[in-house]
Amino acid sequence: MEQIIATVRGLDGALVLVPEPGGEFPELAWGDAFFYYAPDGRIRENVQPYGTIVTKNYPDDAACDLDPPGRWRVNVHVDRAMFQELTGEEPRSISRPRDHAAADRVIPHPVYGALGWISVVNPGERTKETVVQLLRSAHEAARARFARRNEPGPA
Repeated sequence: MEQIIATVRGLDGALVLVPEPGGEFPELAWGDAFFYYAPDGRIRENVQPYGTIVTKNYPDDAACDLDPPGRWRVNVHVDRAMFQELTGEEPRSISRPRDHAAADRVIPHPVYGALGWISVVNPGERTKETVVQLLRSAHEAARARFARRNEPGPA
C-alpha cells in the first residue's frame, strides 16, 4: 500500500490525502488515501478523487471484506474502453457476479462499478503493475480535466 501511495505522490501535481485522527476528516476515513490532481495543493470544489485506497469496510461497502488485518483495496476511475478491456463488460451493464473479496484481481468496484470504477483487493504479482498504470492514466485524465476547467476565457 505504501509503495502505491509513494508512486502517486511522485506524479507531477499529485495531492495525496491520508486522513489521520485529529484532522478535519471523519473517523471513518482515517487511514485511507485519496488521490487528486491539484498542482497548487488545493482540491477544487466539486472534484472527486481519481483513485483511492480503503483499509476497512464502509457501511454501504462491505463486499470486499476489508476489516481483517492486512486487507485493503485500491479503487481507480477508468474510461469506458479501459473498463471494458479490464472486465469484459460495459460499466452501466455489469451483469456477471464477482467475488469482490478475492485478492489480486481487477474487478468492477462493488458499489461504483457502474460509474466506471474498478478495484483490486491487495494488489500483488498479477495486478500491481496494472494498478500503477491505471493510476498514472487516471492522474493524466484528471490533469487534462483540470487544464480544460482552468483555461483562460475569451478576453
